[in-house]
Amino acid sequence: MTSPSKSVLEFFEPSFLAFKITAFHPMPVFLDDRNCESTRAQSIDIARCPPDSTLWTSVSKMADRMLRITTSSEFGNAARTRRDVLRIGGLGFLGLSLPGLLQLEANAIPVTSAGSFKKRAKRCILFFMEGGPSHIDLWDMKPLAPPEIRGIFKPITTSVPDIQFCEHLPSWAPLAHHLTFVRSVTHSIVDHNAGSYYALTGRSPIENGQLVVSSGPTNAPPYGSVLSHLKPSHPSMPDFVHMPELLFNNGNTIPGQQAGFLGPSHDPFLAGDPSQKNYRVPGLQNPIELSLNRFERRTSLFEKIDQLLVKTRDHPDIDRMNTFYRKAISIITSPNAREAFDLSQEPEQVRSRYGINPHDASVKAVRQFGGLPHLGQCMLMARRLIERGVRLVTVCTGHRFDQSWDTHRRHFPLLTQSLLPHTNQAFSALLEDLHTRGLLDDTLVVAMGEFGRTPRLGQITSLAGADASGRDHWPHCYTVLLAGGGMRPGFVYGASDRFGAYPARDPVRPEDIAATIYTALGIHPRQRILDSLEQPHTIADGNPILDLFETI
Repeated sequence: MTSPSKSVLEFFEPSFLAFKITAFHPMPVFLDDRNCESTRAQSIDIARCPPDSTLWTSVSKMADRMLRITTSSEFGNAARTRRDVLRIGGLGFLGLSLPGLLQLEANAIPVTSAGSFKKRAKRCILFFMEGGPSHIDLWDMKPLAPPEIRGIFKPITTSVPDIQFCEHLPSWAPLAHHLTFVRSVTHSIVDHNAGSYYALTGRSPIENGQLVVSSGPTNAPPYGSVLSHLKPSHPSMPDFVHMPELLFNNGNTIPGQQAGFLGPSHDPFLAGDPSQKNYRVPGLQNPIELSLNRFERRTSLFEKIDQLLVKTRDHPDIDRMNTFYRKAISIITSPNAREAFDLSQEPEQVRSRYGINPHDASVKAVRQFGGLPHLGQCMLMARRLIERGVRLVTVCTGHRFDQSWDTHRRHFPLLTQSLLPHTNQAFSALLEDLHTRGLLDDTLVVAMGEFGRTPRLGQITSLAGADASGRDHWPHCYTVLLAGGGMRPGFVYGASDRFGAYPARDPVRPEDIAATIYTALGIHPRQRILDSLEQPHTIADGNPILDLFETI
């Protein structure tokens, strides 16, 4: 028997180099709800799989078929045991490539290990509240705390007993029974860029001792890119849409917004700001000088070139290029896509309920008291897109440079005058609309930032600082809100302490939030995906919060 610090795959044929690992730090991978050891390099220690696990049974059957054709008397009539399979000589002999083994593993993984969920989400709307909203001023209020903790806002009752909202979220209050609250999310990253990466991917933002602060080709992919890869939508619609634009901070595009190692074919479709007058969807209109006839000729030329490249089709870069190009052509020529992005088809009453931008564009940045006039139409667009098959839509609170909820200074004036009026209107309209249309049951809605704000006014935790009435970055305890998609409505998981500073019970990591999101969408968080170098990566290292799910 091998030692716990080494993989039995070390004893397989040396020619199978991809799995010849001599030392590692074990971590659990859940296969058929029974633990098998795996390495951080993502190889599988089959010897540690229980004999009755689905993965072991599948590999054993494959081995059995191989053993039937062997002439070795040693195996000819013996019962098939785990030792027999391990002595065959390697996974290569079994005909298992790395992608094949990962597919076998994925087929062996049940989606949940705790009963049957009542509903499954087919799509997701992610409301990213970049900058970090103040949990203690909005939905985890502490009215009995000292003034420097509780602030100046007053709580109001909601449709759920014992759940209170800030007085500036009156339209949210009657909808609280649709929401699920995780009040004990915690980590230690105070940087906006790295914290956003953590929130949007569920992966640690520390690599080689450095924070991940910029977008790059080796980054982990966000939720929408993973869905695009594993559960693509209809060819005529984008799989993953992001509005209004990519966020940028401190000289870098914030990581976690683009596909990273999954490649540009899984980057989000950037839809722009649909609240602007004469809005045109970026990329869906042919250039004026390109007639339909010329466009069709170019498409035909691409098809001919594609036929010439058939011998190189196995190259991953060419395959991704073909996929990306075909998807682009399909979207550009699709009436369904054009209709989905056309807000003029919505009744004026519906558009007004979400909030209409009275300006051609935001007059001022949100932290210059320009508000969020685009937010309502972005939320409405998100509903239209998921209704027509888009898997995931990310709606950011602000524009490219806003960092909307980063209220170091003028905290309460910014909340009351710039942030909360539009957030109150737009998000409540989205929940109401999804519920009325019967979409909320199978649409997961997530609202979160990269962290919360300091429990004590004037407390300084970052180089940006805070004035006496401001709140600085606070990742040690904050709230994530979910709705629909099989979540338990009106349910609160975890709790913060009496000052909202640290979890009082049931601490949750961003990895667990990621695992919960994937589980709600029918994807096992331990499923693995390959990067461009065919290296496997586990989708999420956390554990889904099973208490959040409605069960049958």
